[in-house]
Amino acid sequence: MDISTDFLHKYNVSGPRYTSYPPANFFNQDFTTEDYIRELESSNRQNPANISLYIHIPFCPKRCHFCGCSTVIAQRKLIVERYIQALKTEIKSVAALLDNSRSVTQIHWGGGTPNSISMSYIREIMDWIRVHFSLSENAEIAMECSPAYLDYPHIDQLAEMGFNRISLGIQDFREDVLNVVNRDAPRHPVSEVVEYLRTKGFRGINLDFIYGLPMQTLESFKNTIDQAIGIRPDRIVTFSYAHVPWVKEAQKQLEVIGLPDADLKMKLFLQATAQLKEAGYTTIGIDHFTLPDDDLTKAFNTKQLHRNFQGYCTLETTGQVYAFGASSISQLYGAYAQNHKEITKYMEAIETFGFAIERGYKLTSEELIVRTVINSIMCNGLLQFEDLAVEFGLSVDALKKLLSFDLAKFDEFIEDGLMNLEKNTIRLTEKGFLCARNIAMALDPALKSGDGVYSRTV
Repeated sequence: MDISTDFLHKYNVSGPRYTSYPPANFFNQDFTTEDYIRELESSNRQNPANISLYIHIPFCPKRCHFCGCSTVIAQRKLIVERYIQALKTEIKSVAALLDNSRSVTQIHWGGGTPNSISMSYIREIMDWIRVHFSLSENAEIAMECSPAYLDYPHIDQLAEMGFNRISLGIQDFREDVLNVVNRDAPRHPVSEVVEYLRTKGFRGINLDFIYGLPMQTLESFKNTIDQAIGIRPDRIVTFSYAHVPWVKEAQKQLEVIGLPDADLKMKLFLQATAQLKEAGYTTIGIDHFTLPDDDLTKAFNTKQLHRNFQGYCTLETTGQVYAFGASSISQLYGAYAQNHKEITKYMEAIETFGFAIERGYKLTSEELIVRTVINSIMCNGLLQFEDLAVEFGLSVDALKKLLSFDLAKFDEFIEDGLMNLEKNTIRLTEKGFLCARNIAMALDPALKSGDGVYSRTV
């Protein structure tokens, strides 16, 4: 794939990541607990009928300098125990408003570092979920884990609790890179950990990496990806480091060491993409690579891929997301609701009210349509105007008007080989997926130049 420096400068602009639509900077504090309760009740009559649960564990033994997540660098037993009780209270409050005939098809634990707390706490929450929800027989139960704190007995216990998917946050196999970003190296050889996970029935095993970190070179990152390919996980993810020091002050420390420029950063990604393609992995969306028999590959091939704050999933298994814990965001059909980010405020609100909503957003009927359009481009690289018009009971012209569709916005995308436009269908090329965010921006009628502060798109 031929990518020039001019291409980088042209398309490497500030823009939303579109893990939600509208983006999180639209959330506001006018959205109240009462609004959330109404949306919870309404969600029982909306699609998807399936339920996805997200459990946020904010605790980390130490703060990685690249991290953009809401974390707490504390492990005092009393704080953790109080937090676990707050989670249980919140789960009970939400479950009481949901139709108990609806099935849970996904449970995702994120953080923070979920596997840094005692397995007894994790078991306590999993048992509590089973008391208040009905789990599908084939439910996906996943956890984001740091391999620095993962031991074989932990894997045994997770398997006993029903966990069947796992993401290992490797970031880089080069230890001096991990040192400068303040991240601990894996406790055990990752190849042996993955092999053991498979013996315990885990599938869809992720190895996650970040490109754009200090000290990364083409040669060193090539070696990292070669090592990952040798392990042969089901999924490999190459996240672009999002430098947002105005949001996460700790990231400023990386500026002192020095970050790769945009040209090198793109070369790191393209090199990794070429390695993974040659090794038989399929490119999924903008940053995932999966083996041919993986569920995400099958969903992508049939244009049934979906994405939420927790990452890519299939339309078949996804549900409306009901999120628990500090800073967590529920993604319902008609609204987003985010809990207090600060852990003490979260716990106090839960203990007092049973809910801890800090802000949120209720979508208009027009935004529900735009969300579907953005998801279709970001996940499947495809937009079929006629099909979407039928789905929403509109004419094609009315749909295009709602999107402020202007062919002139896409002329350069077409000229640069990023997409094809035939009749009423937009189809991204392989190169176009690198700029999926840019193309999605051209379909976002609410986006104004300079509106909001975002990470770079490439």
